[in-house]
Amino acid sequence: MAEGRPGPPYRYRADVLTALPKHGVLPTPSTPPELVRDYVRDLYKWEIRRLRERYLRKEFAKQEYWQRVDNLRRQYPVLALLPRQFVE
Repeated sequence: MAEGRPGPPYRYRADVLTALPKHGVLPTPSTPPELVRDYVRDLYKWEIRRLRERYLRKEFAKQEYWQRVDNLRRQYPVLALLPRQFVE
């Protein structure tokens, strides 16, 4: 375990615990914050790829694509945090 990083049990911040279920994530006190952030990041990347594929199929215009990307980014505020910031 890296120095200065809390180990199990992890005490997740209340705002993080509120945001995570929107992405299907319910960490336990033994779930490492790195694992949680990696999962959410991978989900975000999957959604971005899906959105790009739809744009390339011309399902919407470029301007709408950028608006959708921005809206998607705003649905993932926890990604602005480092894993160590997920916990108290």
